[in-house]
Amino acid sequence: MRHRKKNNHLGRKTAHRSAMLSNMATSLIMHKRIFTTVPKAKELRKFVEPLITVSKEDSTTSRRNVFSKLQNKYAVTELFQTVSQKVGDRPGGYTRIIKTGNRLGDNAAMCFIELVDFNENMLSDATAKKAKTRRSRRGKGTSAATEAGVNAEGVVKSEESKEVKETKKAKKTEAKAKDAKKVAKTETKEEADTKAEVKTTEEVKDKKAETESSNTKEEVKSEVKDDKVVEDNQTEASTEEKA
Repeated sequence: MRHRKKNNHLGRKTAHRSAMLSNMATSLIMHKRIFTTVPKAKELRKFVEPLITVSKEDSTTSRRNVFSKLQNKYAVTELFQTVSQKVGDRPGGYTRIIKTGNRLGDNAAMCFIELVDFNENMLSDATAKKAKTRRSRRGKGTSAATEAGVNAEGVVKSEESKEVKETKKAKKTEAKAKDAKKVAKTETKEEADTKAEVKTTEEVKDKKAETESSNTKEEVKSEVKDDKVVEDNQTEASTEEKA
């Protein structure tokens, strides 16, 4: 009788079964996911997870123990270099079985078996989910008191944050007023400078006009004098001819 013997022989003898599980474990370690039947995947999970636990301690003894089961040095190096580092913080449960339905030929239940930490899509979904909290009836008074304390702290923090916001707004308005005053002062200085420049240009123009008018007057006077001298000369010449 088979009391307390839960191992599935998978229709194979011991040597055939151990060789098959060793090859399947090697494929799972190298490719991180394989497609097989559900009974084989369940037996493979019991075979490969203890090997992953042993690989967390990288020593000669553990490497020899794993090699005695896998009989593949490339799988051993992959297990100790990449898989053990990726799975170092996980306390068991390194594999996942995803059922995909039944096979067409013999209607066998098929599934994927994969290493949990190497499926990036499932990891992103797990991190996106929020942690659920459970409510218990024990210690209602203490929980109410703690909630009241938390609420009071929240109110105090909100009031402090309001005060801080108001002080920041006041500082910003003062800074804006100072900037406006500075801008007004600079504008008044610029206007005064422009007015002084206009005045100087007008004075220069007036001086030029005065000098030009004085020059024209002097020229006219000189011309009149010349005309008088010519007339006097002509009169003198006419008197001399008459004489």
